[in-house]
Amino acid sequence: MIFQFEFAGKIVVVTGAFSGLGLHFSRLLAAQGCAVAMCGRRIELGQFLASSIREDGLNAEAFELDVTDASSVESCLSLIREQFGVPHVLVNNAGIVHQSPALDTSDEAWAQTLEVNLTGVWRMTRSFASLVKGAGQPGNVINIASILGLRVAQQVIAYTVCKAGVVQMTKALALELARAGIRVNAIAPGYFETELNQEFFQSDAGTQLVKRIPMRRLGRLDELNGPMLLLASDASSFMNGAVLAVDGGHLVSSL
Repeated sequence: MIFQFEFAGKIVVVTGAFSGLGLHFSRLLAAQGCAVAMCGRRIELGQFLASSIREDGLNAEAFELDVTDASSVESCLSLIREQFGVPHVLVNNAGIVHQSPALDTSDEAWAQTLEVNLTGVWRMTRSFASLVKGAGQPGNVINIASILGLRVAQQVIAYTVCKAGVVQMTKALALELARAGIRVNAIAPGYFETELNQEFFQSDAGTQLVKRIPMRRLGRLDELNGPMLLLASDASSFMNGAVLAVDGGHLVSSL
């Protein structure tokens, strides 16, 4: 019987891999024995981070990627194929947030957010799926959505629209790509503590937000490990089109 959480030999592509969740997922998957292609725009930073992962005896390389540029997407996947082989798993993590009242959100901010958070996910998934299908190999796409794709918050309208789109894209592609042996699922994180948001969550507004989480605390990044390892492994081989909320019960809190 094959151990379903076996990762040896898997090639994983992670976008937005040079900080935050993407860096965490890259380290996690490399520690499981995956060859991890860490992709992002700040290539010098990425090369430093990949080198630090290799110092632990793990397999990670940095690749330059701009998900808003179709030629960059194709070039990146081509280089990954040359160096590692045809990838097995794609983690669509790249994303940005623009915060402002809805009526103050400019066309430029709206367009940029959608280009990265929604169209970028589409570009990467389309190219990845075409690559694995052409190689006659099954594939596995894991989209990083958000609970803001399932409910809303104020002053991040473009972000919420994008993440709702990612949720629907996950389901639509799961339906279309299943017969090609390509699964598409998503993780919808709630609020997690990072270096970037520590100051906000120490403010009055941040404290009030945490009080609306039934577990009365922020998530820890390691609490995303289980969902990621489940979806990235054969343990989830019959999961397709699923959206896993990891939010301390925030989605089921009272309105």
